[in-house]
Amino acid sequence: MNGARPLLIVDDDEILRQTLAEQLAQDGSFAVSTAGSIAEARARLLERGERYDAIVLDISLPDGDGRDFCAELREADIKVPILMLTAHDDEEDVVRGFEAGANDYVAKPFRLAEFLARLRAQIRLFANSEDAIFEIGPYVFRPALKLLQDQTTRRRIRLTEKEAAILKYLYRAQGKPVPRQELLNEVWGYNAAVTTHTLETHIYRLRQKIEADPARATLLVTESGGYRLELGPQATMAGAAREVGAA
Repeated sequence: MNGARPLLIVDDDEILRQTLAEQLAQDGSFAVSTAGSIAEARARLLERGERYDAIVLDISLPDGDGRDFCAELREADIKVPILMLTAHDDEEDVVRGFEAGANDYVAKPFRLAEFLARLRAQIRLFANSEDAIFEIGPYVFRPALKLLQDQTTRRRIRLTEKEAAILKYLYRAQGKPVPRQELLNEVWGYNAAVTTHTLETHIYRLRQKIEADPARATLLVTESGGYRLELGPQATMAGAAREVGAA
């Protein structure tokens, strides 16, 4: 599904990997990849340069300790959320996992609904962090810097605070249409003095900046009653922070 969040599950339990992959992919929110060892996960993440919105990492793997691999990923500047899975949840294990750079710790066995809630919470936290990077069509988007950069030409586009907020909220909708009033409330708050005309003006100016042909928008698309962001197959949250630089 277009806009599904890429997720990597690293666990040597094949049945658990398959079960999680099937459950998480059911509603199309996640595009799940799996690995049964550190070597396989390393090949995906470091050698092939794959990008994921989050990593679910078991501690006990056939070729090493997941906590050591977590520390390795952090040293490689991979900053996406990492959820550690473990059959042991004593304080010493938990502390060691957090010291390695894990964002959360989930003890086996776990309830899927709780696991999914914690996973989504970590993804939302990361999306609001200074390290968050998104890809929108041909652009790398750094919300914290209010900056877009064309990945081919390296052209930088400065955004206003409201333009960046519009793009960020539409991105979070993962390609689904957002009604005008909802977008207006989220970006400007419940301000009676601000009308949909204000939003339409900002959309117009944003299209002038990001569309190859603003009259025929292909990224920021008008839907009945609202707008949606067209996410290409590579439009995912970047796995590692990249410095775009100043204009």
